[in-house]
Amino acid sequence: MKVHICAVGRLRKGPEAALIDDYTTRFDRTGRALGLGPLTIAEVEDKKGGGMVAEAALLERALPKGSVIVTMDERGQVITSPEFAEKLAGWRDAGRSDVAFVIGGADGIDPSLRAQADFSISLGKMVWPHMLARAMLTEQLYRAASILAGSPYHRV
Repeated sequence: MKVHICAVGRLRKGPEAALIDDYTTRFDRTGRALGLGPLTIAEVEDKKGGGMVAEAALLERALPKGSVIVTMDERGQVITSPEFAEKLAGWRDAGRSDVAFVIGGADGIDPSLRAQADFSISLGKMVWPHMLARAMLTEQLYRAASILAGSPYHRV
């Protein structure tokens, strides 16, 4: 199952980019044997200043057809890392070919796009900058693959 992150904003070189690259590489390496990956990141940018509605339209175009849509949203469910791993495995085992994680811009994700989501995840009760949310999501994807592979990376 291919994994996609569809996010608003362009990531510049720096510590966040290095962290995301590292966890993406780790996920791809670990997930390959599990039928997970590769992980791709699609970045969209609303250059006309249309706000959440315009961002939603750009994000919708970036979503692979027929993918499981997962929004990263403060209103979403707070789940554990093992529960996240189970979700990924469940979608994979159900024969889904793609899962797309959606990260909105500064104002979040437009309600019309949130309504299309198959699942919504919150990274906690705090709101995180979207670049840090990307880093946290890529780490959790790697952690999920590690859990499914029986690796000692995740300790309880």
